[in-house]
Amino acid sequence: MKIEHIAMYVTDLEKARDFFVKYLGGVSNDGYHNVNTDFRSFFVSFEDGARLEIMTKPEVVDAQKPLNRTGYAHIAFSVGSKEKVDELTERLRADGYEVVSGPRTTGDGYYESCVVGIEGNQVEITV
Repeated sequence: MKIEHIAMYVTDLEKARDFFVKYLGGVSNDGYHNVNTDFRSFFVSFEDGARLEIMTKPEVVDAQKPLNRTGYAHIAFSVGSKEKVDELTERLRADGYEVVSGPRTTGDGYYESCVVGIEGNQVEITV
């Protein structure tokens, strides 16, 4: 068994898609739009076959997302090396994204950083 895809609701669909394409190497499909409900989505695919569905609809509420909450905590992307973790973290910081931890080696041996990405959602960057 494998996870087929992960989905997230956002308020700014194109901005979210562009984040995952620009910074994390995703490739987006042309999108889907249900004209009856105004539901819209993009599937963003990554090199290893993982996919992220980014969705929006008119009634989506962008609720506050404290860092320490229940539910899904972050989505993690492996970039292949410590140097690439450092480079991407600094690129995101320079572009105005909040780096909440790292880059660092965690107690369980991961070299990572964590950035507050699109709409308050955390993105972990790891080797």
